[in-house]
Amino acid sequence: MLDYDKEAERYDASRGGEPRAAAAARAVLGLVPDGTRRLLDVACGTGIVTRRLATGRDGLCVTGVDLAPAMARQAAARLPGTVVLADSRRLPFREGRFDAVSSVWLLHLAPTAEDVRAIVGECARMLRPGGVYVTTVDKAAAHNVGSDIDAVMASRPCRAARDEAALVESYAVDHALLPAGEARFTGHGQGRSPRRTVADLRRGWFVTVPPGGDLAAGFAARLAALPDQDRPRPDPVFTVRAFRKPG
Repeated sequence: MLDYDKEAERYDASRGGEPRAAAAARAVLGLVPDGTRRLLDVACGTGIVTRRLATGRDGLCVTGVDLAPAMARQAAARLPGTVVLADSRRLPFREGRFDAVSSVWLLHLAPTAEDVRAIVGECARMLRPGGVYVTTVDKAAAHNVGSDIDAVMASRPCRAARDEAALVESYAVDHALLPAGEARFTGHGQGRSPRRTVADLRRGWFVTVPPGGDLAAGFAARLAALPDQDRPRPDPVFTVRAFRKPG
């Protein structure tokens, strides 16, 4: 698992920057009903998407929350006075405070299925009746674009995806949320090159391939043998799902 306090300084530049953030915010706002006034962005990270949410619709008041202090500091610089340091499994707000809740690239990071269930439950608790929860799903699958890099990495050990769409929907339904739509957006600037993938291996991006071991070294050698070492392969296309709280 990456250390997101250490990642904070390079996070935006290494993940598509403003173009990717703009695409993510458009997809989220496209699933948020007109008339929404208060939105909570859970695991807001550096606030690069959160700021786009806040400026993307007139009259929308956005609050961000993140667990990593270095990420929250960057978000607070972008959105002064609106960012809270807290755990997404225990959100420090009263029930029903928000018209909408978003979590972009969060659920896949949860250590266990019970953590995902807890996060979804907290997001549901934050919603007023009629409110909408919007979250990314199937993040790892989105990165499999059928490239030569994917062919090399296909034999790595697998871990069940915490954010698999059907699982997330089942947790949402358990918390009385109803499916309410889906959208997709391109992860601009996230198409992997072989050289970049080797660097990701070395810093622990692939959670089932510990950096520094023989397994990582073997994958790195096969990646280094691919052509066009610095040519990005196609960008991933991410999926967001929406769930509504009846009311």
